[in-house]
Amino acid sequence: MDKERSSANGWGSGMLGVIIFSGSLPATRVAVADFSPLFLTSARAVIAAFLGGLLLMALRQARPERSDMLPLAIVAIGVVVGFPLLSALALRHVTSAHSIVFIGLLPLATAMFGVLRGGERPKPLFWLFSCMGSGTVAAFAMSGGGSGSQTGDLLMIAAILLCGLGYAEGAKLSRRLGGWQVISWALLLSAPIMLLTTTMTLPTSWGDIGPPAWIGLAYVSIFSMLVGFVFWYRGLALGGIAGVGQLQLLQPFFGLALAGWLLGEPVAWTMIAATGLIIIFVTFAKRWA
Repeated sequence: MDKERSSANGWGSGMLGVIIFSGSLPATRVAVADFSPLFLTSARAVIAAFLGGLLLMALRQARPERSDMLPLAIVAIGVVVGFPLLSALALRHVTSAHSIVFIGLLPLATAMFGVLRGGERPKPLFWLFSCMGSGTVAAFAMSGGGSGSQTGDLLMIAAILLCGLGYAEGAKLSRRLGGWQVISWALLLSAPIMLLTTTMTLPTSWGDIGPPAWIGLAYVSIFSMLVGFVFWYRGLALGGIAGVGQLQLLQPFFGLALAGWLLGEPVAWTMIAATGLIIIFVTFAKRWA
C-alpha cells in the first residue's frame, strides 16, 4: 500500500510539474521577442540560482558530496543551459505551437537516459505505448503543416535530447538529495558562468524591452527553472523515471492551449482528439512502466 501511495504521489507531483512546464515555451516565445536567446538563458539561470541558494541556506541543506559534482554538472548542462538555450534559439525560427509538439518526444528521451543512467528496465509494452504516444504527437505536428523550419526543428530535437538527459540524471540524484535541492545545486554550480554570460549579453537599450518580455523572463526564471523542477524531480523519484516521464506527452497540449490563450494562436479540433489519444497511451504506459 505504501508503495502504491508513493507511486500515486509521484504521478500527482509529476503532473503539477508538467502543467508548470507547459507555459515555458509560450513564455520563452514572448521573451525572445525583446531579449536575445543567450541573455534570456543566462539571466533566468542567475535569478533561479539566487532563489535556490536562498532556499538552501534558509533550510540549512547539507552540501552535495564530491561524487555528486559530475551528475550535477550533467543536470546543469541538460536543463539549466542546453534546453533553455536551444529552445530559445529554435523559437527564432518556428512558432511556439510548432516547437511545443516536440515536447512529446521527451518521454522517450527521458526513458532512454533513465535506462542508460538510472538502471531502469521498463517492460516491452511500455515502449510500445510510449512509441504510440510519441507517434501521435508526431502525426499531430505534421498535420499542422508549414509552420516549421529545418533549423528550428533540429534545434528542438537537440534541446529535447539534452533535456531528457538532465531529467533522468536529476531524478536519480533526487532520490538521495531531494528534488528541489538537485535543481538548486545545479543552478548554483552553473551560476558563475551564467552570471558572466549575463553581464556580457545585456540588452543595449532597456527602454525597448516591453512588459510581456519581462513577464516571460519572470515566468521562466521562477517557475520553469525552479518551482516546476521541485514537483517534477519529486515525481520522477517517487513514481519512476520511465513511467512518470510519460506525463510529458500531455505537455504539448497544455502548452498549445496556453499558446492559443496567451498568444492568440488558433486551437484546432485535432488538438482535442489528439489529447484524448495521448491520455489513453499515457494511462497504458503508466500501467506497464
